[in-house]
Amino acid sequence: MRAPLWFAAGAGAAIYVIVRGRRAAEALTIDGLQDRLNGLAVGARMFRDEVAQGKAEAEIELRERFSLAAHGIKELEQRPEEEGRS
Repeated sequence: MRAPLWFAAGAGAAIYVIVRGRRAAEALTIDGLQDRLNGLAVGARMFRDEVAQGKAEAEIELRERFSLAAHGIKELEQRPEEEGRS
């Protein structure tokens, strides 16, 4: 009764090792390494975009909280007028 159990356990372990070995071999090929590097580059771009979006949202929130002028052309147009009044 124990022989079939050990046979099944051994067969399962062998299949697991073969599958993991093939995945490791594929990951260490040129194409596999390129795929990993491309995935890393995409992840870095996504992280950079998320940080930029969060920074922009935080800036908008802070400008609203402290009643500051919106960033852009209006600030540039107001400065020459203020210099003329002085």
